[in-house]
Amino acid sequence: MAIIDLVRWTPQGNQTIYAYRFPETNLSTYTQLIVQESQEAILFSKGQIVGKFGPGKHTLNTENLPILRSLYGLPFGSKNPFTAEVWFVNKLQPYNIDWSIDRMDIHDTDYNTGIPLISNGRYGLKINDSERFLIKIVGAKNSFDQNDLTDQFFGEFSTKTKSTILQFMINNKIGLKQISAHLDNISEHLKTIMLPFWENLGLELTKFYVTSIEVDSTTEVGRRVLDAISRQSAQSIGGYTWQQEKAFDVAKDAVDGLANSNSGIMGAVIATNMMGGLGGASGGVMQPQYNQPAFVSTNQGQQGGTNQPVNQIREVYCSNCSKKFPSSHRFCSHCGDPYDACPKCGTDNDKSAQRCVSCGTQLQSETVLCTNCNTPLAAGSSFCGNCGKQQADDKCSRCSTQLAPSTKFCPKCGQKR
Repeated sequence: MAIIDLVRWTPQGNQTIYAYRFPETNLSTYTQLIVQESQEAILFSKGQIVGKFGPGKHTLNTENLPILRSLYGLPFGSKNPFTAEVWFVNKLQPYNIDWSIDRMDIHDTDYNTGIPLISNGRYGLKINDSERFLIKIVGAKNSFDQNDLTDQFFGEFSTKTKSTILQFMINNKIGLKQISAHLDNISEHLKTIMLPFWENLGLELTKFYVTSIEVDSTTEVGRRVLDAISRQSAQSIGGYTWQQEKAFDVAKDAVDGLANSNSGIMGAVIATNMMGGLGGASGGVMQPQYNQPAFVSTNQGQQGGTNQPVNQIREVYCSNCSKKFPSSHRFCSHCGDPYDACPKCGTDNDKSAQRCVSCGTQLQSETVLCTNCNTPLAAGSSFCGNCGKQQADDKCSRCSTQLAPSTKFCPKCGQKR
């Protein structure tokens, strides 16, 4: 067999090859070895490593490989043949290794139900220890590329990644709605977990990213979850509930059946009752969700009294600027006007309004004030509880006409009070 004079490897194509074995093993002590930048050459002979060479041009003689004298009995300085395997290791740093994890079942904290998830990402590896990498990973292969790496360690990699993601979400109580905001933290945590795994194989994990965690739409369960989430979002935006949507479907089916049978008429009547009646009666299932909220008042007769909502917070229209603001606010968030809520329907009214502009509820009762210090008085009081001032008689001194507390002249005879 011919003796090889020159040994070298030039990678071809776009595929990342981590290790390549030179096809010929018939070498001699005058064979030239050329190692390119970002490469390292490892020589194996009789089951053991006989030499390691970095970038440059090398002669495989007994001066560079003194172990050849003990293995083959080659004299120093002579030109003699020997057999050895030459492995080229690519120490270039790639960042384009994509990974994906199939179905991960988790009880989601946002939706309080089981949800199947999938995850995708990207990582980069660099060969840190060529000898350990060749011994533990490559074995009897002639070359070792990116696909070999991902296929060989998919099981262990998938298990570690899946377990770590689920534990992180459970321990930190992260739900599907917030998961995108935590991808960076999950990536850093996963990288810390995976570092020892790759280091044991002679590899350095340079980068690790989790690019997405989302519902698995390839399964029937996942498709149902996505459909439910979509419906919930539409109902929230549209301002209607699941019951209202179903009532609308019943009403539509009933109207479609009017032309077919009397049962369709009966269905229409039932649907009409569910929708609150044709006459505008309130209380039906289809009552809009954007009505003003109902309130009860602890001090109905005074402006600025504390009003407590009895249902969920809604948006109300400001009586001053006509813009919406939450009913939980005491002032309009746009113009700062005080929120004077109707105790019945929650509509914002002007502070001088006597009745609610929406439902007509009485808002103010005439308050009796002390003629001396303007302190509010209880009905029928003859003296002020604050300053002790005697209050004027409620009847006209001339014609005995009953007078209102705030009246200064008799409306019948004009007598000054």
